[in-house]
Amino acid sequence: MARGHLRVMLGAAPGVGKTYAMLEEGKRLKALGKDVVVAVVETHGRAATASMLEGLEVVPRRTIEHRGVELTELDLDAVLARAPQLALVDELAHTNAPGPDDGSHSNAKRWEDVDAMLAAGIDVMSTVNIQHIESLNDVVEQITGVQQRETIPDAVLRRADQIEVVDLAPQALRDRLAEGVVYPAARVDAALSNYFRLGNLTALRELALLWLADEVDSALQQYRAEHGIAGKWEARERVVVALTGGPEGETLLRRGARIAARSAGGELLAVHVTSQDGLREANPGALASQRALVEQLGGSYHQVVGSDIPQALVEFARGENATQLVIGVSRRSRLAALLTGPGIGATVVRESGDIDVHIVTHSRAGGRFSLPRPRGGLTARRQVYGFLLALIGGPLLTLVLVSMRSGESMTADVLSYQLLVVVVALVGGIWPALFAALLSGLTLDYFFVAPLYTITIAEPLHLLALILYMVIAALVSLVVDQAARRTRAAQRAAAEAELLATVAGGVIRGEDALQALVTRTREAFSLTGVRLMVGDEVVSTDGEPADSAHTQRITVGDRGTLELSGRDLEAADRRLLAAIVAQLDAALEHRELAATASELGPLAEADRVRSALLAAVGHDLRRPLAAATAAVTTLRQRDLALSDGDREALLETAEDSLEGLATLVTNLLDVSRVQAGVLGVSLAPTELEDVIPAALEELGLGPAKVELDLAESVPPVLADAVLLQRVLVNLLGNALRFSPDGRPPIIGASEFGGTVQLRVVDHGPGIPGERREAVFLPFQRLGDTDNDTGIGLGLALSKGFAEGMGGTLEAEDTPGGGLTMVVSLPAAIMDPATPTPATSTPEETR
Repeated sequence: MARGHLRVMLGAAPGVGKTYAMLEEGKRLKALGKDVVVAVVETHGRAATASMLEGLEVVPRRTIEHRGVELTELDLDAVLARAPQLALVDELAHTNAPGPDDGSHSNAKRWEDVDAMLAAGIDVMSTVNIQHIESLNDVVEQITGVQQRETIPDAVLRRADQIEVVDLAPQALRDRLAEGVVYPAARVDAALSNYFRLGNLTALRELALLWLADEVDSALQQYRAEHGIAGKWEARERVVVALTGGPEGETLLRRGARIAARSAGGELLAVHVTSQDGLREANPGALASQRALVEQLGGSYHQVVGSDIPQALVEFARGENATQLVIGVSRRSRLAALLTGPGIGATVVRESGDIDVHIVTHSRAGGRFSLPRPRGGLTARRQVYGFLLALIGGPLLTLVLVSMRSGESMTADVLSYQLLVVVVALVGGIWPALFAALLSGLTLDYFFVAPLYTITIAEPLHLLALILYMVIAALVSLVVDQAARRTRAAQRAAAEAELLATVAGGVIRGEDALQALVTRTREAFSLTGVRLMVGDEVVSTDGEPADSAHTQRITVGDRGTLELSGRDLEAADRRLLAAIVAQLDAALEHRELAATASELGPLAEADRVRSALLAAVGHDLRRPLAAATAAVTTLRQRDLALSDGDREALLETAEDSLEGLATLVTNLLDVSRVQAGVLGVSLAPTELEDVIPAALEELGLGPAKVELDLAESVPPVLADAVLLQRVLVNLLGNALRFSPDGRPPIIGASEFGGTVQLRVVDHGPGIPGERREAVFLPFQRLGDTDNDTGIGLGLALSKGFAEGMGGTLEAEDTPGGGLTMVVSLPAAIMDPATPTPATSTPEETR
């Protein structure tokens, strides 16, 4: 029997319309004549979803009693007996309730029920949210703070024959939630404030789209592999730029970026090929700057290992399904190209196949031809040992061979001297080996080649043998010298890589970037001291003070100077030093920008506060002071005939104005303490049942003026009870001021992921999105000018108090219009073993 096909509707979050889309598609297929049944659908009380069930056959569910509660689950046996062409199964990741042991099918997971249907030849259409995919479970938990207990293995979902994303914009989903389409009205506020935050929904949506894009790309690669398709498929433009570490890299990268930008969704990839032994020379400083440029251009940097550069480049391009390959014109001269054959560019063009190759010219193309400098790879000490071995070993070997000479073939003599030359080459390299070869050749001619005891060769074959002997000795010594040079280069490359990794690791771990670079520079180059100067200022130093007579000065961009004390650096050292200097320059630039920002920030804030304070003093302080002064002046006038009612009214005006001034001064002092960071906070486990009534009593609010919506078993919060009461008084005062008649403000509280959220909800005019952050600044008001509203310090103080207690204060829209102020504070968990409260964090309570 042929296995059924699985089609999955994938959503980013609950409420996007997966079940609705599945039922809509099921009705369409039924209208086309397909046998469709609903195996299980969860409507969650949504009328629109329930209405889509009309006209579809629904398989009755089976009833299971679990822990004294009757539950209904999908009846797999009934679906298999019905054997439809297509079964609609909602919530693929659902965990089934344990069924009775009555011989019926009882799987732990719903996806296992679906697998049984597919095995029976039944096509299945199902739904699942992105948070239920096993591999994304931890990512979703980091985003939302909620751990998903119901998950589905990735392999199950990837085996689906068709996956469709049911997409809905995050704000549209929040609007749907606010209208009560997704959840009942009682759950709307908590949902909007927690899981369905705009940032959460945006991240989940991106996660769903990226997961599906990766699945589509994997499916494309699998299809190409199964059908043996090696050529490129231009699903999107992928441009690979080959970097050598040379100065032409920047030109190539910018050209590649322009090519990638010509098509929508173009991708830029830069690749550098290193040899398998790590000995191919490349400028680390240039590669570091080019890698930074790649990231600025929005591309990615890759490094591959290969002994054959053209083959490695082409293989990388094919593996990435590249459409374009950008390489630079060779820096070799025509003479060099003639002597060494076709270069990398010609080979890449020949091997690239259907990948377009762009060969870009640059200022360093076709450089002058120069012979490599002959330099040995062995130390001077080893060369001295080689010469000594030749001088001592040669006569000793001659003495032994002369004493053992039989007068027959001289083959053994030649091989003995050949062995001596090889040993000298292994010890001292090419020059001691050539010296030993010359010395042994003369010795062979003098002692063993007729006529003896003369530097004369009678037989031409003997001359040929000596020449071949000298050539072999030279070749062996060259091989040994080359191996030694490569060994030293490999050791140096490893040391350079370790140095750069150590420096980068120190910066990543949070160490002072400048000090880490200076310290590692001194250690790497075995210097006595290193000092970084900016003008006359010593920014960073390590080691002994620099001696001006033995100091090397390296310019660090246009910002400073690096002073090196100790030994002179070799050319190879300076190549690595260039990479360190580039990082120092970047660190100095970051230091300057950070210093500028830190200087400008407080100045701008102080200027803004000063201007606002002057405006407040000139207007808001003067009004109550003027009212109090006028009232007292009137009372002191003896020529005015004032009734008892008039006197009482004037005294009340003066009292109210002076109380307002006292409150104003107190708030100003509190604001100064918050901004100075000297706010006194005494944290302790605090019950909301104690704080909320006190705040209501301070404002004189009865049950008719405020609605309470407190969740059951809300844990105490870790807070300062006095400060928390002041926060509530400020927020409730604002909510009362803007609430319309007949719709009192609401105080709600709930616990989510180790955090208690206290919400003050009003249904007034609300605050525009662009003003949300501004209302928390001191001296910000929305046009109030009466004598009771103050100068706009309430929300600034509330936010400062909340943050001083380790919490947050945020403004959100109220569904249906209005403003919701959300105070988030850590829940306080009392440890029974100790009297000290333990604060829970979201990570500990998940």
